[in-house]
Amino acid sequence: MEKELSRSRIQFLKKDYSRGFIADCGFKAVNYKRGYLESRLKVLNRHRQQDHYIHAGVIATMADHTAGYAAFSLVPEDHRILTIEFKINFLEAAYGQALVCRSRILREGGQILVGESEVFDQRGREEALVAKAMVTLRSIHESKIKPIQK
Repeated sequence: MEKELSRSRIQFLKKDYSRGFIADCGFKAVNYKRGYLESRLKVLNRHRQQDHYIHAGVIATMADHTAGYAAFSLVPEDHRILTIEFKINFLEAAYGQALVCRSRILREGGQILVGESEVFDQRGREEALVAKAMVTLRSIHESKIKPIQK
């Protein structure tokens, strides 16, 4: 695979990143490089839990999905990425106005890739690391994806 992503591949991945459930969440891909993705979320009341902190499920979803699309930048265009496993540590409560997730692929293999995501809480001009995830992913040819009955 080439060292740099083409402009059209970056545009495709950014658009593809924010579909379905992820679009409902409000996550946006903002900075793409080969094996790296930064995503952002403007936090709304619906992202908060009963004590007004940002819900852990929002943070975990962001960490997983962003790592998946960092991996997606490394595989052939006819492959898809599926999460095999992820572990997340929540380091402190998130309560700011936005979240930023920075994901990078640590190990690029044939079918298995390992990524790391760091999620930061934007609090005015400051940024606090609130979660760190390790994500194991699998590259699979699109012909092996089973269609879902609607």
